[in-house]
Amino acid sequence: MKTIGLIGGMSWESSVHYYRLINQGVRAARGGITSAPLVMHSFDFAEIAAMQTRGEWDELGEKLADAARGLHDAGADALLICTNTMHKLADEVEEASPASLIHIGDPLADGVLGAGHTSVGLLGTRFTMNEPFYAERLASRGLEVVLPQPEVRDELNRIIFDELCAGQVKDTSRAFYCDVIADMADRGAQSVALACTEIMLLVQPCDACLPTFDTTELHAAAAVDFVLT
Repeated sequence: MKTIGLIGGMSWESSVHYYRLINQGVRAARGGITSAPLVMHSFDFAEIAAMQTRGEWDELGEKLADAARGLHDAGADALLICTNTMHKLADEVEEASPASLIHIGDPLADGVLGAGHTSVGLLGTRFTMNEPFYAERLASRGLEVVLPQPEVRDELNRIIFDELCAGQVKDTSRAFYCDVIADMADRGAQSVALACTEIMLLVQPCDACLPTFDTTELHAAAAVDFVLT
């Protein structure tokens, strides 16, 4: 089997699901007590989040590049950035390491298009929602991207950082997210991307009025496919 390198810790609340999902997928395919060959670099998310807020993206790119090189040196054949937001720095990771990068936007687009949808609502951190790097990746695959209204994005972001990344799951926050999803549906979204790896802790498919696509689950499944081929 091939080895996956996980660039994680952003936050560990979602990184633990990557570890679980990839190992479960490999065991389901191979049976018995088989598990996935994985190596991980886990960041201190408090440091990373502070640098994001200060706009220190060049320095963050260097950190992720160093992690990518280290994971390749540790035997990784492919890399996963275990967070949607930090795919803003996907190019820096790809350039730094000979290991191939499995971009989180690609299995998401495959899943949405494979379900027959042509438009998708995009939920994520304020960086993912406000900046073009993510929406443009989806648009390049032919998807129409519907964003939350500008006036609700700060609260969506606050819930991610102040609650979900701290392991807090609140019914009031779930209701807020579901109201935002309903508004995106009214504006043409046929489905919704949970494009922050923590949102899956809050919003389940049964909660939303639209089909949901969990980027953590889809990304991990793509890693399983890579490991087994």
